[in-house]
Amino acid sequence: MPFSGQDAKGFQWEGFSSGAPSQNSPPKPKKPRKAVKSPVTRVLINLAVTLAVGLVYFYVNLPPINLQAPEFHTFVLLLCVIYCGCAVLTSGFQGQGVKGYFQFLKRQCLVPVAAAVLSLLLCIGGSVVGSVIFRAKDYAQLLPIQVGDFAAEVDEISYDQIPMLDRQSAERLGDRKLGELSDMVSQFDVVNDYTQINYRGRPVRIATLTYMDLIKWFTNRSDGLPAYLLIDMVTQNVELVRLEEGIKYTNVEHFGRNLYRHLRFHFPTYLFAQPVMEIDEEGVPYWICPRLVRTIGLFGGTDVKGAVLVNAITGECVYYEQVPDWVDNLYPAGLIVQQYDYYGMYHNGFLNSLFGQRDVTVTTDDYNYIAMGDDVWVYTGVTSIGGDQSNIGFILTNQRTKESHFYSCAGATEHSAMDSAEGMLQNLKYKATFPLLLNVGGQPTYFMAMKDNAQLVKKYAMVNVRQYQVVATGDTVAECEQNYLSMLSQNGIVESGTGLAGTETVEGAVAEIRSAVMEGNSYYFIRLIGGDVFYSVCAADQPLAVIVSPGDQVSITFHPGRESILSGVSLERK
Repeated sequence: MPFSGQDAKGFQWEGFSSGAPSQNSPPKPKKPRKAVKSPVTRVLINLAVTLAVGLVYFYVNLPPINLQAPEFHTFVLLLCVIYCGCAVLTSGFQGQGVKGYFQFLKRQCLVPVAAAVLSLLLCIGGSVVGSVIFRAKDYAQLLPIQVGDFAAEVDEISYDQIPMLDRQSAERLGDRKLGELSDMVSQFDVVNDYTQINYRGRPVRIATLTYMDLIKWFTNRSDGLPAYLLIDMVTQNVELVRLEEGIKYTNVEHFGRNLYRHLRFHFPTYLFAQPVMEIDEEGVPYWICPRLVRTIGLFGGTDVKGAVLVNAITGECVYYEQVPDWVDNLYPAGLIVQQYDYYGMYHNGFLNSLFGQRDVTVTTDDYNYIAMGDDVWVYTGVTSIGGDQSNIGFILTNQRTKESHFYSCAGATEHSAMDSAEGMLQNLKYKATFPLLLNVGGQPTYFMAMKDNAQLVKKYAMVNVRQYQVVATGDTVAECEQNYLSMLSQNGIVESGTGLAGTETVEGAVAEIRSAVMEGNSYYFIRLIGGDVFYSVCAADQPLAVIVSPGDQVSITFHPGRESILSGVSLERK
């Protein structure tokens, strides 16, 4: 018997059921969205949602309320998009296609759309007006350069003031020091900022602590961070400075005590560079927060105009257009290098930087810090745009005042000098740290620590900038200096007898002699009657040390310092 749709009880077949549409039936009209009836209510809802989203975004991302900040324009565009999206939902938008959307925006979102367009026009116009294509001369003048005489302006430094640690070695010492403290190692960790400063006439690095995790933060936050680390870059001594009241405002804190949030709520319109930790002469920790300004167009010509100093313990904020003398890090090193690159590229105009390239120079790949007086100076080499392996000179810039000096000195780049020093000790496979620039015997000289695979300093090296084949090494800085001066004399670079400032001579009777073999050389440690300091003398350099006996009258020339063992330069028997 044939089967029909009417015989299938309980089944409905499309096209046969009276309530089902056929395949050729037109689609049902889309159900219109229901709009909020009152226009005032719609606007209030849109504003409330936009304000709520904006407050959350501002609290999390902390954009400065400043037309010179790209983040501010992003914030404005976000608020406009949120408002328009809410308007679509609350107005029951019925438009069709692109034309319908434009008509809707014209009726319901004229103000936010106008604000978004104005913000975009400002960004485009401000970028064009501040473009280096049109303002090359202004960019070249951001860093005023004085041409100087290196030997006359840069004093020779005593060996007991030369930083012997680089940042990596300082980090290693800091981590080791914290690991020795049982009451802290399970609760805190070291933040790897290690800012270099001058503290009481000594080059040091300071490092702050952070909480190990969120639980440790929750259990310790009421007392704050109890200490900071101070690493002497000369003696390599690491001191954990404990505080009576803990540090409560840091860049790793949460909520209102987070340094960035604390700054933004107190100075909502300021642009800031990366804050750095310093201590004043009494050892009180402060955050130095340089204020940035744009001096060319809307976004170009970044420079520093004063700083906000934040007491890391109390959170007190004070803005200084002229910072106190103890502040060392006002101008970030990266900004200084960028401004010199603008000068080197564009001081003869933008077109010259592309085509003729007359006198176009750039800084070398890295930079270092030099302590001079009570300030920290940034050092970097200057080379031609061709990228050859030689420098035409170098610049020194004061990080507090931005005073900048260019010293003409054709010679090796820093990395070439590092290769030269490593070549002298290639059998030991030591690696050179990025060099410091020193005045040794009136000569610009690269100074490097030589480290083994465990990142421990084993030797020191000095390389002449002008003649980088003149390389001297030594187990101590004093020995390295003496060997270097001898090589300068032998190569006719300086007159015989030229020495470093700061050596002293002592005479007396020998009270005690001890000896030790270090790096294959015999050293004799001599203490005079009435003294408690030992003078180390290398037998390879001073053979007389082998036959000196207790009771002999001797004269020892040495480099002064605070240590209990001082490096002897020469030994004579009376």
